[in-house]
Amino acid sequence: MRVAVVSLETVHHRDTETNWRLQTVLELLRDAGHDVHVFCARFWDGDGRTFERDDVTYHGLAAHVDARHSFVARLPIALASLGPDVVHAGERPPSQVLAASWGATLARVPFLLEWYGDDAPASDGWTDWVTRRADRLVVPSELVATWARERGVDGDDIEVVPNPIDVDRIRDTSAGDAVDVIYARRLDEGANLESLLLGLAELRDREWTATVIGDGPRREEYEGLASDLRIDDRITFAGECSLEERIAAYRGAHVFAQTAEHCVFPTEMLRALAAGCVGIIEYHVDSSAHELVEGWDRGFRTTSEEELADAILEAGDLERREFDERFADYDRDVVRDRYLTIYRSLQESKGLF
Repeated sequence: MRVAVVSLETVHHRDTETNWRLQTVLELLRDAGHDVHVFCARFWDGDGRTFERDDVTYHGLAAHVDARHSFVARLPIALASLGPDVVHAGERPPSQVLAASWGATLARVPFLLEWYGDDAPASDGWTDWVTRRADRLVVPSELVATWARERGVDGDDIEVVPNPIDVDRIRDTSAGDAVDVIYARRLDEGANLESLLLGLAELRDREWTATVIGDGPRREEYEGLASDLRIDDRITFAGECSLEERIAAYRGAHVFAQTAEHCVFPTEMLRALAAGCVGIIEYHVDSSAHELVEGWDRGFRTTSEEELADAILEAGDLERREFDERFADYDRDVVRDRYLTIYRSLQESKGLF
């Protein structure tokens, strides 16, 4: 299948969750042998209009990401000229969504919009109208699906497809050092690590150890808070770790704590749960983390530091695991097949099969 991916900005321009979501999708398709073409602003040296990297063809329709008008103007004809089987676009900027929709119409193929929600354009009449032009809107969680419906998108046109994980890699990675509680996230304004630290402080008369993975502008502040709470001798601030190191740490840990206030999909938590961790989340209205633990006997939903501390104690009665088969449905191959199923169902609905 030839897939045209539209994203003015890519991970090669800026490292964001939204850009990585689309990068993951195109890598899943490429690894399955599909012909993937990305229409974007140039990020490579020279004036070449196309660029090959890792078996993906990039089409530079603009000299840089600020040249969005020229990108949008060239996009519809460029898409139609490629002759794709499907057009798959990112959500930002909204003008790219409209141009990609026109291109899909010219090419007479389905148009799918990847609406990750983390960096979505502000809601207004024109932006919401553009969003509704897609044949299918793909979102990472029910939380983001709710946001999309609030913009007027028909619920029947929304598909929830989670971020994938490499289940085999998790299964094959050796467990790291045993630890009771682990947390992993960039330590910035949205980390809300203080909730976990305050919860752990409630248990200072108990035996436990904790690891915090991640770095960021608030790391020093959090290290100071741990010291003020007199629990710094039990917490290891590990800083940035590679994916391999993180998976090993999750396999050695018993509990993964998720307390961030904003999260459209908790990928690190998912890896930890697949690696055998008990999941404890602090509920926040703008976080989808609770979706992973609902109806699961190894998951706890809390709303305060006291409840979080109680959940950690209760989790201590559950067996330690290094892998959990429950999360095999989040594997890369499974998620890729879900995208392919969406593509084919849209093609069938347009009489293209």
